[in-house]
Amino acid sequence: MITDLGFLQPVTRMKVVVTFMRMNSPPATPALTLPDGWVLEDDVHLSVPQYRSLHFGVGRQCCWWMRQVLSDKALGQLLATAPIKIGLLREHGHIRGFYELNLTDPENVNLAYFGLLPEAIGQGVGRAFLDGVVRRAWASNPRTVRVNTCTADHPRALPLYQQMGFTVIRRVEEEWDVPDRLGLDIPAHLRG
Repeated sequence: MITDLGFLQPVTRMKVVVTFMRMNSPPATPALTLPDGWVLEDDVHLSVPQYRSLHFGVGRQCCWWMRQVLSDKALGQLLATAPIKIGLLREHGHIRGFYELNLTDPENVNLAYFGLLPEAIGQGVGRAFLDGVVRRAWASNPRTVRVNTCTADHPRALPLYQQMGFTVIRRVEEEWDVPDRLGLDIPAHLRG
């Protein structure tokens, strides 16, 4: 149990390994193209309900919980004032994924969130989507682009980041108390 404003709430303990990665130079290969009808939409401004829905849709199976526990006020403040850029992946106008770049340190851009909605997984767009996002991260000429992934993420996430040119900096074991009220799908092998 953890407290939230003085109230006890049930939680599930997760044990994960977080892998921190870095890319030290922009991709030297030609840009990958998305299939016909798929496009990246940059600098999107989402309302709190829109962001929550998209974040939950993409991150539910990967246990993305840290933004979901924020109050509407705190999340609204973050969306309005934080140095972040949000973009969408669309297929014929329908949202299929999103990304978020954290620009707090302009010299070290962080790919904070990246993922596909479940119906887009397996459609052959992940690599081109990531390639486009990485190139957007490099557009401001930072020294590095960073990303982290964990053992709760899709099993192809780590190999894909490595194939795209990210190298592992370090791995850290963490334990998270994830509020059950979020309704996340916490795999049995990650339960502490």
